[in-house]
Amino acid sequence: MEKLFSYGTLRLEKVQIDTFGRILKGEKDVLGGYVKRQLQIKDSSVIRSSGTSDHPIIEYSGKSSDRVSGMLFEITNEELLQADSYEVNDYKRVLVTFESGKKGWAYTQK
Repeated sequence: MEKLFSYGTLRLEKVQIDTFGRILKGEKDVLGGYVKRQLQIKDSSVIRSSGTSDHPIIEYSGKSSDRVSGMLFEITNEELLQADSYEVNDYKRVLVTFESGKKGWAYTQK
């Protein structure tokens, strides 16, 4: 199993059903050293699933005072590839360590 951090639209049930065919189970966690901002999405299928063209994106700041809250979901390797297909080219997937000490994947700014 993989761990996937969501601080945005992947937390929405409709997006989860559209992307994975199920509702994900997870727990709250925090990613330190990152800041969150908004990104304008142009992909119509992503907009249709999420219901908005305004999506959050995070970028590394390196500052311990910067923190992003979200959900850490357990998913399969196949579902991780499905998440890659959902995220547009402005995002890249990186392996990070959360405040809980757990490691998992997060989508950050390219």
